[in-house]
Amino acid sequence: MKKKFLMLCALMHIIILNAQEFSNYVNPFIGTSNFGATNPGAIAPRGMASVSPFNVAGSQNTLEKDSRWLSNPYVNENTFLTGYSHVNLSGVGCPDLGVILFMPTSGALETNHLKYGSTYTNEVAKAGYYSNVLSKYNIKVETTATTRTGVSRYTFLKGESNILLNLGLGLTNEEGASVKIVSATEIEGMRSVGSFCYYKPEEAYPVYFVAKFSEPAEKYGVWKTARPYKGAEAEWMVYNGKPRIMEGYQKEVVGDSIGSYFSYNFDKPTQVEVKVGISYVSIENARENLEKETQDLSFDDIYNETATAWDTQLSKIKVEGGSQDDKVIFYTALYHSLIHPNILNDYNGDYPKMATRETLNTTDTRFTVFSFWDTYRNLHALMSLVYPKQQSNMVKSMLDIYDESGWLPKWELNATETTTMVGDPAGIILTDTYLKGIKDFDIEKAYEAMVKSADALEDNPLRPNIETYINKGYLTSKQRGAVSTTQEYNATDFSIALLAKALDKKDDYKRFSKRAVSYRKLFDKNLMLLRPRNADGSFYEPFDPLAGANFTENIGFIEGNAWQYAFMVSHDIKGLMKLMGGQKAFSKQLQTLFNTDQFDMANEPDIAYPFLFNYVKGEEWRAQQKVQELIKTYFQNKPAGLPGNDDTGTMSAWLIYSMMGIYPVSPGEPLYTITTPVFDKITIALDQNYYEGKTLVIEKVGSKDDIVKTIQLNGKAHKSYFINHSDLIKGSNLKITTD
Repeated sequence: MKKKFLMLCALMHIIILNAQEFSNYVNPFIGTSNFGATNPGAIAPRGMASVSPFNVAGSQNTLEKDSRWLSNPYVNENTFLTGYSHVNLSGVGCPDLGVILFMPTSGALETNHLKYGSTYTNEVAKAGYYSNVLSKYNIKVETTATTRTGVSRYTFLKGESNILLNLGLGLTNEEGASVKIVSATEIEGMRSVGSFCYYKPEEAYPVYFVAKFSEPAEKYGVWKTARPYKGAEAEWMVYNGKPRIMEGYQKEVVGDSIGSYFSYNFDKPTQVEVKVGISYVSIENARENLEKETQDLSFDDIYNETATAWDTQLSKIKVEGGSQDDKVIFYTALYHSLIHPNILNDYNGDYPKMATRETLNTTDTRFTVFSFWDTYRNLHALMSLVYPKQQSNMVKSMLDIYDESGWLPKWELNATETTTMVGDPAGIILTDTYLKGIKDFDIEKAYEAMVKSADALEDNPLRPNIETYINKGYLTSKQRGAVSTTQEYNATDFSIALLAKALDKKDDYKRFSKRAVSYRKLFDKNLMLLRPRNADGSFYEPFDPLAGANFTENIGFIEGNAWQYAFMVSHDIKGLMKLMGGQKAFSKQLQTLFNTDQFDMANEPDIAYPFLFNYVKGEEWRAQQKVQELIKTYFQNKPAGLPGNDDTGTMSAWLIYSMMGIYPVSPGEPLYTITTPVFDKITIALDQNYYEGKTLVIEKVGSKDDIVKTIQLNGKAHKSYFINHSDLIKGSNLKITTD
């Protein structure tokens, strides 16, 4: 009997390992260095809550003073940890959230984070799990999460121990927090957040929480610390003084630098589990989120459920061949692409209305974190191909935002429009989704919203300087990002034209098709580059085509220079070729960009450029060679294994497509261009609620670094390096031969 039991246990172990086949490849440390702005914390797919180690506060840290690191709660090079935050962003370029910090300590109570903070060892991160050991206390910390709840398990040694909640720390400085001790095992409260990119800090909004502890505290209380002076004595920090601790008799505090503590005196090593429910609507909803999603489940139960959820999502793409590192960087990229956009609505469907934050309710899923300047280029196309139901709900969320605010989102975060970056990219995503066959949303409303932002001349938050653009065809040199903004407006106008054609709106098709190529007026045939013009039509002088690289000051461009924006007209490559003098001149100029190190893999405007060689007959090998080179150079199985900011999954989506051998080179068009896959076989499980076929199979015959010799679709020769989305989702087999 014992032998049978052991065999059954071994079999169950094998089944569990196989069930987590895909998530085992995920390395959440990738992107935690080199300004990737990811964090290794525990999160569920599309989770509202996440539990991240917070190591960006404290002079002990090596990179604390570099403001570029302050957009995320964790930096791999840092060594001093002051807690574990429960709402976080992944792969963004501006700070926000990183709040509701819990921290276990031992010994006498200390509420100064610079004193109770600790170095740490033994870091482990997996999909849905993170742990380390706090060196100062020898406390093992383990974290996991459900969609709306962060869960931690602290393993304390015998003796005095504490669990601290610090509501003063975070990535930004919004004022306002509150905490109330409900019982010896529960606290509740809120923290203000919401100045992403330091945008309108006066419009901060609350995130609510409820925390429950598995062990009752022997002592508990709250603290409040005076804020530092803002005048001549600003150098004197509050922590030179002693916080006022209020035990027992006072169980609630409101203010800025506040917190609470639960203290214990264990007579043996003890584990304490802490479950923290999150809501952007109310404390009551936070409590319901916690109770509904964790119930009486243990830490291990919750982690196993979350790991299974990750495996379910990651298993939509199965790769064969390639190295172990190839699989790790691929599935980690897919993992990163499934973090944002994330769920905003509570378990009961409640969510905050755009801007006014009144409580509304949905029976679907309300998504948030729409970083469209980044994600319109590839991430939403990936969602449409592999996760069409999720993409459908994202589009419905966009249209709900339109209903609530009167405008489509631009860079929306937790029901707040940050208006970060330039352009009007939402329309590209709506068109791309519809033309790929996802049509279970109100397309007429979507079209109405797109045209409104394209035509409204007054109080248009999505297209500043729209009147100049319509009258001249371009923005002028004194207007922000004149050239690059013109290009972004062109790209969206092209998508409006595509959708107008599909909806048989002939006049709009002609009108927006003409508007979509107005960038041509900015072309300088002497430089073979786009160049800003003044209000009188003359070219701006003096003009430096290199100015603007690496976020330096320039005229005409946003986060880039004239070279890095030279080819960002993928909807009109034939027109650009004609301006440049034909295919050979086009290819030569494109080669010059790479040869002079003007290509910037870390930023969005030029990430499609390697694939543009496919537009030049006989030069397709350059695309294959360059894509493979970029994968090897910038994407690796290490903390610095992203080229820079992941931009809520955009860089990861680039890698996923590139390793599969297809890329959506012209956003808005249901079209992919073909290059050499990294893997021998890629099988994408297609959602038959949206697509005809069960699977899309991409096969490579030959070695990874060879040049494509032939392409076959379903056994027949395919003569083009471009292929329609509709040809791939019928249960197709795309075979790429490099022998």
